[in-house]
Amino acid sequence: MDIGAGITTGTAELREATKMERIGVHSHITGLGLDDRLEPRPNSQGMVGQMRARKAAGVILRMLSPSSFSSSTVSAAPGLSGRAILLAGPPSTGKTAIARGMAATLGPDVPFTSITASEVYSLSMSKTEALTQALRRSIGVRIREEEEVVEGEVVEIVVERGITGSGKSGRVILKTTDMETVYEMGGKMIDEMTKEKVLAGDIISITKSSGRITKLGRSFSHSRDFSLLSPSTTFIPTPSGEILTRRTITHTVSLHEIDIINSRTQGFLALFAGDTGEVAAPLRAQIDVKVGEWREEGKAELVTGVLFIDEVHMLDMECFSFLNRALEGELAPLVVMASNRGVARIRGTEMRGPHGLPPDLLDRLLIVATSKYDAEEVRQIIKIRCQEEDVEVGPDAEDLLVEIAGDAGMRYALGLIAVSQIVARKRVKSSGGGSEAVEVEDLRRAYGCFMDPGRSVQWLKEQQGSLLVEEITVSENVRQGQSSDKMDVV
Repeated sequence: MDIGAGITTGTAELREATKMERIGVHSHITGLGLDDRLEPRPNSQGMVGQMRARKAAGVILRMLSPSSFSSSTVSAAPGLSGRAILLAGPPSTGKTAIARGMAATLGPDVPFTSITASEVYSLSMSKTEALTQALRRSIGVRIREEEEVVEGEVVEIVVERGITGSGKSGRVILKTTDMETVYEMGGKMIDEMTKEKVLAGDIISITKSSGRITKLGRSFSHSRDFSLLSPSTTFIPTPSGEILTRRTITHTVSLHEIDIINSRTQGFLALFAGDTGEVAAPLRAQIDVKVGEWREEGKAELVTGVLFIDEVHMLDMECFSFLNRALEGELAPLVVMASNRGVARIRGTEMRGPHGLPPDLLDRLLIVATSKYDAEEVRQIIKIRCQEEDVEVGPDAEDLLVEIAGDAGMRYALGLIAVSQIVARKRVKSSGGGSEAVEVEDLRRAYGCFMDPGRSVQWLKEQQGSLLVEEITVSENVRQGQSSDKMDVV
């Protein structure tokens, strides 16, 4: 199998087709909110508070990709691949938001993969294969290719049809400021010219390998041809030098994409169909050798990306052992983990460990702590989310949301924003007019419809005896091979 075949084919289409705009929980995050000295701003790029944690994340990114910061003069740290970071803190303290900010800061050219630890158990493959694919999705290969390009101003297009009218041929005359050349055209090239609506005076670019024609603009010398102009017409100078030039094209693909393209007959379409499956280890080894050859020849370079594993304490001992070995490999990304556990049971064992992680993995980690938001920071987050969701909230209702966030949790308070907007619109429709801004009464009605975790626990106590229960004793847990650390379900 030719590993080089199809690696860059369709990459642009793949990137474009997977783009999707939506309002999500962290869609307002556009960066870490740091200045050029890596000092965090109190409220910037959707990030609020967590100053020390954001600065620590910025230091890691500075070593990983100096170009992510405009005036950075620090060179990338050698051998940074294989490092691991742990974001540790209580729930609703911005751990996932910091990871999203890291992804936004790195930009689209640096691979960033986000998974939840429980995903490795739900895929139709082994746990180690799921982690391997996630790791290889986080390593990019920046491939440089040279292609011949014909670029110039169109002087004349001549199309000739056969006697029967079935076939057609022609020629196009291109020029630069230094030379002029005639090129013969076949039927496909003529169809491309017609599709792009190329006329005399247009400046075009023709890729020789694929025959793709790109209309770059119109020559300044034809700026007075008012009958041929449209509002979107762009005027550019006539190119200089040779008509036939060589251009370097750069593509960035992940190792996982290369694996799938070369292991499936349908190529990159397998990525859309979800037909990834397990990839054979010999094929991966062959791909690694080929990528190594490209690096030695200067045709490609590795781009160390980031793998974010949320709720990492849900991994078991087998996964932790695999990660320990994978982090020692040459093709290892920067691994960022997040956990909200204290001293918890290590899944798959009877042992307990800090954050639910084994000691040998903790030794490899740089731990970044997050803390609870204060009332003013919660207020700023609520304002940002209201702006993101396009919801107008009155001052008194905003104060009530901050109070609810302190009592019932920030996630619950943020969830009430969209619900309260629906209640406010219903109020306006019923009264026949008024402002759609969320008021205190709208919040109270939404608060009464949906319970927070605290009220849910109180409701369960009130319903004692009315709900179906299952009593599980400690002895049954041990007998079934389960952990004795689990609480009895009553």
